Amino acid sequence: MAEHEHTHETHPEIVKRLKRAEGHLKSVIAMIEAGKPCLDIAQQLHAVEKAIINAKRTLIQDHLDHCLEDTVGALPREQRQSIDEFKTITKYL
Repeated sequence: MAEHEHTHETHPEIVKRLKRAEGHLKSVIAMIEAGKPCLDIAQQLHAVEKAIINAKRTLIQDHLDHCLEDTVGALPREQRQSIDEFKTITKYL
């Protein structure tokens, strides 16, 4: 498979979310090393998890909105509905 650059409008926001998750993860590691309460650690881990999930969801949605559209091209209305439903259902992943 040929590699080519994929840059979309949402990528800077995805990077921002991942850097935020990275910061939270470093905080979690420091908290564990410092012997902080498990509840506090769990809350920080939850923040890491949510940031990564949101970044992944944004990336997938962006890919579908741009790359799938480019591949499929213009479709008649009855075929378009299946693509639109596919894009909508992926929001529940």
